[in-house]
Amino acid sequence: MSPDPYGRAIRDRVRGDQTEPLIHRDGPESGEHPIDEFYLTPFTGEDADGEWLESRLEGPLLDIGAGAGRHARYFQERFETVAIEVSEHLVETMRERGVRNARCADMFELRESFDRNRFRSALAHGTQLGLAGSMQGLRRFLGDLAVVTAPEATAVLDCYDPTVDGAETLCGYRSDPTPGLAHRLLHFEYEGEVGETLLFRLFSPSRVREAAVGTGWRVAGVRHESGENQAHYWATLEKP
Repeated sequence: MSPDPYGRAIRDRVRGDQTEPLIHRDGPESGEHPIDEFYLTPFTGEDADGEWLESRLEGPLLDIGAGAGRHARYFQERFETVAIEVSEHLVETMRERGVRNARCADMFELRESFDRNRFRSALAHGTQLGLAGSMQGLRRFLGDLAVVTAPEATAVLDCYDPTVDGAETLCGYRSDPTPGLAHRLLHFEYEGEVGETLLFRLFSPSRVREAAVGTGWRVAGVRHESGENQAHYWATLEKP
């Protein structure tokens, strides 16, 4: 098994066994990754962002890169929800936390994992969309997602917009000469274990619209986060 300090640290935190902080690092730049805030704070659907998100999803739902099951635990009480993670530690954690249908699956191998038209909606929250790596990788992912979702399906995906002030402060940020694109390079460390270096592409909403052409999706709306993190946004996709 490949090193998985990210998944192991979150699992240990849930079990009360965490001995050291989870660190994200890019060369000399580093910081403590906020496990409780990002993964364990219950999703309630009660604030404005939660209400907005819930109004765009229905079951069966595919929760992509579900982490510790923050969203899956909420939505499974409303409709069928399938939560996937590439980390075996996180799949184990989700099951321990009561996620009824948690599976180990790669978000970039959806056709191999699910039947055609299986889901009515999809959620990818955590900016893992950037792991598509390129515009072509994003097109391929959207095309695969279209195959495993029904003709009337919706999807909500999130990313960081490199055209908005504040994106450049992200750990591992790298600019790009192409308008609407940037990237991040970082890895995670926990208890002396070092994970693989991750490349996250940052796509502006206009770039997501461009990538969606010909995939079976169109970007129906964009919502930027309020406050200090306005570079973060959600894109709602629908099938034309």
